[in-house]
Amino acid sequence: MSTPLLDVRALVVRHGAVTAVDRVGFSLEAGETLALNGPSGCGKSSTALAVLQLRRPDSGEVRFEGRELTAMTERELRPLRPRMQPVFQDPYGSLSPRHRIRDAVAEPLKVQGRWAATAGPARVAELLDRVGLDPSYGDRYPHELSGGQCQRAGIARALASEPRLLVLDEPVSALDPSVRAGVLNLLADLQDELGLGYLFICHDRAVVRHFADRALEMRDGRISSS
Repeated sequence: MSTPLLDVRALVVRHGAVTAVDRVGFSLEAGETLALNGPSGCGKSSTALAVLQLRRPDSGEVRFEGRELTAMTERELRPLRPRMQPVFQDPYGSLSPRHRIRDAVAEPLKVQGRWAATAGPARVAELLDRVGLDPSYGDRYPHELSGGQCQRAGIARALASEPRLLVLDEPVSALDPSVRAGVLNLLADLQDELGLGYLFICHDRAVVRHFADRALEMRDGRISSS
């Protein structure tokens, strides 16, 4: 049996006296989309943050590519972080308003020591083209793009790290329906091309039915059905 890309076991996340995630468990294979569906406040986003180790869980395990993350130090996690990338709900809030789009997409390459003066700009242009943006959009600031274009730029930024897992936290809920379909189609094409695993956080059942391979329903911090 192959090792899952992501394997979450008995995950618990508390916010003070409130248990936001209560012994949640699931697994996800490479090339698969698993949705966590449920109403606001049910624990979906807390689960996503714990998977990414942006919020350390109180107990449980998060295994990524067979490696248990929750016991790792930040220094041990650092080489793995590029392989697990988030795409957030707010397409404008996820990009700095002070940086041009090209700089936002280039930043992961520079932070990870993979920037080259000649190849770097070409790589940024390639990433923008891959998400359906003309490379000239790299000269613009986030406020000069539409919501859908900004979300595409955010996806390009995530792809710059060459991830294996994208954690998509309500990535289309802030977009108009016509724009939403285009972004979902882009994500599906990227998954087919790159073999990415998607943990898809969403409250919209219709979107989940259209996009996800499997879905888990969350209620009050627990998985209630699949």
